[in-house]
Amino acid sequence: MHRWLAAARAARGLLVLSLLPCLVHAQAWNDERSLALVGRATARRVQQLSDTGLKDFKALAHGYVTFLAQVGEGLAEPPKVVKADELMNEVYWLAPNLSKQRILGRRDTLLLPTDIAYHRDHLGIVQNNFPAIIRLGDGDEVVDVPHPLSSAGLAAYDFAITDSTSLKYPGRTINVYEVKVRPKNDRQARIIGALYIDRDDAQVVRMAFNFTRAAFRDDALEDLFVVIENSLVNGRFWLPHRQEIEIQRGGTWLDYPIRGVIRGRWEIGDYAVNTGLTPGFFAGPEIVVAPRAASDTFHFGGRILDSLPPDVRAVTDADIQHVREEARSLVRAQALRRPQRLMLSAGGVSDFVVFDRAEGFAVGAGAASRFGGGLGALGRARYGFDDAQLKGTGELSWQSPLWGVRVFGMRDFREAGDIPERSRLMNSLAAQEFGADASDPFGVQGGGLGVDVRDLLGMRVRLDLSVERQRPLSVRATPAQGTFEPLIAAERGRAQRASLSFNRPTSLSVFGTEMRTTGELRLTHFRPDAPATSSTVARAFATVTFERPFESGRLVVHGAGGAAGGTAGVPVQERVYFGGPVSAPGYAMRELSAALATTTRIEWRTKIPAPSVSLGRFGRIPGEATLAPFVQGTFARRAMASDAAHPTGVYPSVGVALQPLFDLMRIQLARGLRNGGWSFNVDVSREYWGIL
Repeated sequence: MHRWLAAARAARGLLVLSLLPCLVHAQAWNDERSLALVGRATARRVQQLSDTGLKDFKALAHGYVTFLAQVGEGLAEPPKVVKADELMNEVYWLAPNLSKQRILGRRDTLLLPTDIAYHRDHLGIVQNNFPAIIRLGDGDEVVDVPHPLSSAGLAAYDFAITDSTSLKYPGRTINVYEVKVRPKNDRQARIIGALYIDRDDAQVVRMAFNFTRAAFRDDALEDLFVVIENSLVNGRFWLPHRQEIEIQRGGTWLDYPIRGVIRGRWEIGDYAVNTGLTPGFFAGPEIVVAPRAASDTFHFGGRILDSLPPDVRAVTDADIQHVREEARSLVRAQALRRPQRLMLSAGGVSDFVVFDRAEGFAVGAGAASRFGGGLGALGRARYGFDDAQLKGTGELSWQSPLWGVRVFGMRDFREAGDIPERSRLMNSLAAQEFGADASDPFGVQGGGLGVDVRDLLGMRVRLDLSVERQRPLSVRATPAQGTFEPLIAAERGRAQRASLSFNRPTSLSVFGTEMRTTGELRLTHFRPDAPATSSTVARAFATVTFERPFESGRLVVHGAGGAAGGTAGVPVQERVYFGGPVSAPGYAMRELSAALATTTRIEWRTKIPAPSVSLGRFGRIPGEATLAPFVQGTFARRAMASDAAHPTGVYPSVGVALQPLFDLMRIQLARGLRNGGWSFNVDVSREYWGIL
């Protein structure tokens, strides 16, 4: 039953790769040649439904339907798999337009709690390249969109032949034209994309398209992409070969860095044509579960995640990204953009409620809006009850698909350290209850100009120029137990800053590794208020993470390092700070204050048995957890001659972490081996800190 899967996967992308510029130059919209071809293709679609040469067929479709969540600022990091379903369907078709699909096998893996339920039509493939009226999500997502190759579609769309290619088959060559499609009125429910049509026979070889905003019935929908590829069966019939669908949803009332993604990937093969199917077989719903007698004969091999296509975890599949870019080039941006109104805004849960030693209990809120034409505004404010101070940030921005510019102002706190040692939510709880505050803020007031580039050599780049006043803060809050340590003695003064930062999201790298890098180069001219010499400070900091999956576990290597130097010394708030459960476990928070410091952690993650617990409609906690022993070495060059307790050298650590509950939590025990001690830390897993 699986004999065709290897060949199908090997052929995947063959059609896409072969669609290279050839003999045809770009044509004008709705020229005679383009209209003649789509007219023939429309007639051919009707003819195929009554073609006596193709009375019926049956096939097998192997697919994955995956629900993913994408979080973090800019939604740059690849989405995380929340739930993955693998299906094997029997596909049947009978002329003129009867279709049936039986789910022969289905299994799922739950990686995070969710109660998501897919629409029925997400569990099967598309037949006949869609009917004359396109609908998706059982009509809850897209409905009443005219197919471009239909009588209504010929009047609703513009067409242009833009490219051609030749496909080689045994004993014959097939010439294919690429036809761009755009709506005559992009304020109506329409598709935008491209059709690939056999020049001689006028059959559809491939479809790749997006939808206008007006086509979406669900306000939360951001994008919906469809790619359908057909292959030649029995040397005559273009029938389904590969299909993709991607559905992206965001929030409708909160401007928050989170997105839900449904991805469907199907490969179809093992065709048998004209088998003698009868109309009675097609009674009832189009997609059903096969009778037990049939489903009991099928069994999957291995684990779902081992066979899941690699592109499922990508930020955006290459084919889908191409469709998106094509859609943007064919219609106005407003026709694709989700309508934006004034919404609540937050970078994380702690933007609403937070507790630390500098301001005590604080509450905040924000608002964001998009005015059209790429213009937008964002404002956030927070009030601390113990310091009785109002803090806030605001910006006006203009954003294009490739780059943007911002004007911003702030009266807020900034962290002295580069590496967060604890999630903001857990830090609020630890600070309030036990006086264990892992933050070290100082006050900043000023404004500036920023430029953002979304993709420069695979990186997101941000340049900020600002003029600021910086000041130290003092402990204002009182914990329920214990006492707070003093805050860093930041120097008071004026600063002109130029900061160039970059972020390369997680992506495949050498030797099968997954790599992520971040970094910042900063130049600051600091003029202290106290009688002292001004100093121009150059500072650099970078992180890099490699992960390499193996059959028995996952190797994680994380490195970070920074250096700072000035013409007349380095202000306290510009030094490099290490110390804590992330940067130097087994040593106190910010214990290692240095002019130059690096750290490297090598960690091995492997699965161990754990209790399995039901979460009701949100699934079941799997009967396994992750055990992660690690070693870490932190090198620090003494920042001050008076710091005799921390001479220049390496500060090693060893430890072990346990990650239960879908790996959502991390319980870590570590020991600092050079004048360090034992440390115990409980937190949410680091990849979720961005939303906390």
